[in-house]
Amino acid sequence: MAIVLFICTAFFICFAFTNGEFDCTSGLIDRPTLAVDPLSNTSFSSIQSAIDSVPSNNKKWISICVKAGVYNEQVKIPPDKPYIYLKGEGIGKTNVVWDGHDTMLTSSTFASLADNIVVSGITFVNSYNYPPSKNDNPVKPAVATKISGDKSAFYECSFLGYQDTLLDDEGRHYFKLCNIEGAIDFIFGGGQSIYEKCTISVNAGIKSPYSIGFIAAQARASRDDTGGFVFKQCNVTGEGKAFLGRAWKPYSRVIYFNSFLSNVVIPQGWDAWTYADHESQLTFVEEECQGSGSDKFNRVKWEKNLSTEELHSFTRFSYIDNEGWIRKIPLKIQD
Repeated sequence: MAIVLFICTAFFICFAFTNGEFDCTSGLIDRPTLAVDPLSNTSFSSIQSAIDSVPSNNKKWISICVKAGVYNEQVKIPPDKPYIYLKGEGIGKTNVVWDGHDTMLTSSTFASLADNIVVSGITFVNSYNYPPSKNDNPVKPAVATKISGDKSAFYECSFLGYQDTLLDDEGRHYFKLCNIEGAIDFIFGGGQSIYEKCTISVNAGIKSPYSIGFIAAQARASRDDTGGFVFKQCNVTGEGKAFLGRAWKPYSRVIYFNSFLSNVVIPQGWDAWTYADHESQLTFVEEECQGSGSDKFNRVKWEKNLSTEELHSFTRFSYIDNEGWIRKIPLKIQD
């Protein structure tokens, strides 16, 4: 109770929006809640100002509820502010937009650098090359979201860009019912992540210099590196053509399991990139997939086949959560 009273007096907390449409405290009993609403005099006017108000080295969950609207700001959760639940009103309703570019490390519209972060119901857009059909800027790395903290979960969020949309940088992450859109390496990094029931939307071939896109560029650097991207029950769709993935680092690992692959997937499927002649080190896998893009007849010959036991070791929650952290977050995202 003490922490609730402290934050109420120090950080202008609002425990609910009053229009009857958005319940800030749903599922968050006895947790302090901050409200972001630029039109309210009793709420924070920006997402970043609400994050800045969270005490450094916070050890209890704090919810930041963000009213529907377009927030033209670059947002960062620094490493010393864990246990934040950032909650929007839904995909396409609460939108965060920025146009940073050139450097993948600092250009991101949203950067989550702390451990124990949950985000739901928000669309993150890097507008520098997006939407590609209505944008004349030259193609450059332009990150919509960078995730570098451990134990982070994203539920019903959208990440929109063209090149380098989602930097799944490092740590264990879980994405469910999210939409990720882009053309070139638009899910990339060294993270150890499961993407479950997500829509992977290709928008390749719309802007030069690439006519064919690449979905995943995973950066597993060594044999002992636990990183890898697992796409489980996902829907791969969109426009143009794309590889399922290419090797950013020498032990890159990408697995598609029980997913729908549309005809955007090119027959070869995978690209070794700069690791040609070292394909045995790569773990690129498709198992139990459906759709016209799942035909493996013309796939690269070095695509891996996993045993049932090996496949289960990557597709079960234990791959990213052997301690129960997903069950402890303030949002029910498991079936």
